[in-house]
Amino acid sequence: MFKKRIINKLTAQKETGLYREPVEIENKKGKFLLIEGRKVLNFASNDYLGLGVSDELKRKVSGNFLKYATSSSSSRLVSGNYSVINQAEKEYARFFGYEDALFFPSGYQANMGILSALFEKGDLLIFDKHMHASSVKGMLLSGADFHGYKHNSMSHLCKWLEKTSKKKPAVLTESLFSMDGDFLDLQGFNELKNRFDFFSIVDEAHAFGAIGENGKGIARDVADIGVGTFGKALGLFGAFVLMPAGFKEYFFNFSSPLIYTTSLPEAHAASAIDVLEIISQCKKQRKHLSKISSLTKEKLVYEGFCVKGDAHILAVEIGDESRALEISERLLEEDIFVLPARYPTVPLHKAILRIGMTALHTEEDVKKLVSTLKEV
Repeated sequence: MFKKRIINKLTAQKETGLYREPVEIENKKGKFLLIEGRKVLNFASNDYLGLGVSDELKRKVSGNFLKYATSSSSSRLVSGNYSVINQAEKEYARFFGYEDALFFPSGYQANMGILSALFEKGDLLIFDKHMHASSVKGMLLSGADFHGYKHNSMSHLCKWLEKTSKKKPAVLTESLFSMDGDFLDLQGFNELKNRFDFFSIVDEAHAFGAIGENGKGIARDVADIGVGTFGKALGLFGAFVLMPAGFKEYFFNFSSPLIYTTSLPEAHAASAIDVLEIISQCKKQRKHLSKISSLTKEKLVYEGFCVKGDAHILAVEIGDESRALEISERLLEEDIFVLPARYPTVPLHKAILRIGMTALHTEEDVKKLVSTLKEV
């Protein structure tokens, strides 16, 4: 029964253009991937500042793993609560302007862990419909009621808040959306927060490090809790949650994904501290990232493509899932790596090519991308 179901579901995925089969990558060097012995220009990375291939960060991380054990070998609540982890969390809270912080092994686990623990049956959550899948999973696990509002529509959010104000809902959104690439309407969101006094959780995974003064993101003034990841602009792995005082103690006691998993090792925490110092000195990279991203969008629009995105994430609208996949495959034949985002990552029949720009890209790279995409 199970085998037949698996075969049928995979067949359906292929027929609808939704089948996923990751390309095997042999290695990466800078902005290039090595695929089947070919050097391929990578536009599908979240390594926005290029720190994931930084020799400086590699030296620091390798030194930390030589100094500390390779594993914490325990959950945080047993024998994995090392002083260097607590020190790193304090430094992250201080750097980003919050009272406390907590590290998680992944961004998915962070969103799932805080939402499932903070909220319960009888609570009400209002969320942007383009929120990450991990947040949706966390809401489902919480048992709370939830309603989605139209993507980045402050007027629609306002209607939900007016309708539900007696229930004191919490609001969930992102500061830079992972697929659409647009910024949260900060002014509109702030006005609603001042008016309705709701509790807010803002995922800044794609903004931290790459956007804002010293890479501090853009949403501190409107976020009660901020969620970040090390695996994008910060060039490491894992995630962190920034929060008010007292919440860390609460999560230690009630967040199952934190309680029942092995904590990140000491070497990771030491490396995370090093990352803060590095991103503080990446003003030049952030400036170039902004410039090269704007140039890419400008050239794509000039060539007639419909492109969304306010920063380093650009979404080229395609529509049909099979067509998006075919275009991606043909780009790879021309040594350019761009992947399609398809349902359920984006709405059905709204497939896009998601372009991830980095500070490693040059004007020549942009020229090659645009001309090849046009030809394809």
